[in-house]
Amino acid sequence: RYPLCIYPRYCYFAAILVYEGEMERAQGQLEAEMQNLEEEKNRVIEEAFIRAESEMKAVHENLAGVRMNLLTLQPALRTLTCDYNCLKRQVQDFPFMLEKAMNEAKQDICQVIGEVSSANQELLRKYKREMNLRKKCHNELVRLKGNIRVFCRVRPVCRGEHDSAENMVSFDPDDDALLYLSNKGKLMTFELDKVFHPQATQEGVFQEVQSLVTSCIDGFNVCIFAYGQTGSGKTYTMEGVAKDPGINQRALRLLFSEVTEKAPDWDFKITVSMVEIYNETLRNLLGDNQGEKLDIKMNPDGSGQLYVPGLTEFTVQSPEDINRVFELGHMNRATACTNLNEHSSRSHALLIITVAGVNFSTGHRTQGKLNLVDLAGSERIAKSGAEGSRLREAQCINKSLSALGDVINALRSRHSHVPFRNSRLTYLLSDSLSGDSKTLMMVQVSPLVCNMSESVCSLKFAQRVRTIELGNATRRQWENSSTTSSPTHDSVEVTYTHTHTHPGESEGRTHK
Repeated sequence: RYPLCIYPRYCYFAAILVYEGEMERAQGQLEAEMQNLEEEKNRVIEEAFIRAESEMKAVHENLAGVRMNLLTLQPALRTLTCDYNCLKRQVQDFPFMLEKAMNEAKQDICQVIGEVSSANQELLRKYKREMNLRKKCHNELVRLKGNIRVFCRVRPVCRGEHDSAENMVSFDPDDDALLYLSNKGKLMTFELDKVFHPQATQEGVFQEVQSLVTSCIDGFNVCIFAYGQTGSGKTYTMEGVAKDPGINQRALRLLFSEVTEKAPDWDFKITVSMVEIYNETLRNLLGDNQGEKLDIKMNPDGSGQLYVPGLTEFTVQSPEDINRVFELGHMNRATACTNLNEHSSRSHALLIITVAGVNFSTGHRTQGKLNLVDLAGSERIAKSGAEGSRLREAQCINKSLSALGDVINALRSRHSHVPFRNSRLTYLLSDSLSGDSKTLMMVQVSPLVCNMSESVCSLKFAQRVRTIELGNATRRQWENSSTTSSPTHDSVEVTYTHTHTHPGESEGRTHK
């Protein structure tokens, strides 16, 4: 046993020993733990090194692959760079190249077009030459056969006419003898001797007929008549207006011009008379007595020609004389207002021009007659709104035009009997329709859709007229018994009194 004074100190040392033991154990544990940590560190480092080494190896391999790829791509890159630069230069040069190519293409196209155009022009020239030759041959054949020549004139659409005429009437740009009508969805073709567009002028129309007009100076009988429905422009074509006259005045002026040129060797006398057929009655438009009844007689000289006894004749020697004659005739001719035409002619009017000539040196005589006829317009009574006296006028007009149709059909079918006497109109025109005359029919056509049926009827009638052969026209001439003396005017006037009314028909105006 230790003394009590020694026990605390002993306990202290014991505790220290305990602490020292614990510290040793802790140090040992710490050293073991540090050893473990060092080992773990070394292991992790080794693993990281191995992994890094592996990754570096992979990177090196990838780098080597990339280097190989770069070595492989470098030529391609150089090629692409070269191509890029080339394309860049081409893009920069493209506008100039395009312009150059376009210019070359234009030159080639223009050259080809020029060659084709030249070929087309040559073909067109040959075609037109053949067309003209065909027309000349046809006209010569018509002259030899004595066919009635048929012209057609389409009037323009007037102001206030709301009816559409688009696509109803059309024309052939290469053949002025063809006319097309669109009727109920069907295209109808009409072939005539000449077709005038709505834009045709009075002068242009007259140029086509003036050769016929002047042939009466050479001793031929000539007849020009206008046919068509009411309001189709017949009176305008034949008479015209003061500032733009029609065939009638132009014909007389042309005759004056022609006989003036022949004046040194020839002496001509031009006489004019005007007659109308109103309600189947002949009226003297230039006479003082409008109530005087006229009749058609056979000439007693044995010539077989018709004349109208008592018909007033005026000798015309100047344009002023012509104007006075026309004014008197127009004043005496009757017109009336209908639903179809505000100034509808109610009669057939006939202008008769006789040209008698004698050659001073040879005594050679000629006598020709020009009949210019403005037929009354055909009309449907229901559409014209005619009543009372206008109704009777319309009935007489239609009856005479129907008789004209019967005559045309008989002539076309070469019947032994032609019913000229069925109306005053056909009887008066029998000389012109039965031969010994140059005859031209001017069929007038309205372009309005509401007049389609009448236009078709007029054109079909015109085509029938065109097939009639009257025979070759003969020249009325004779030699004087004494070639040294010139014939007197009396003898010429005697010949003239045999007034020939040719187959012209006028749009109806009648006097009262």
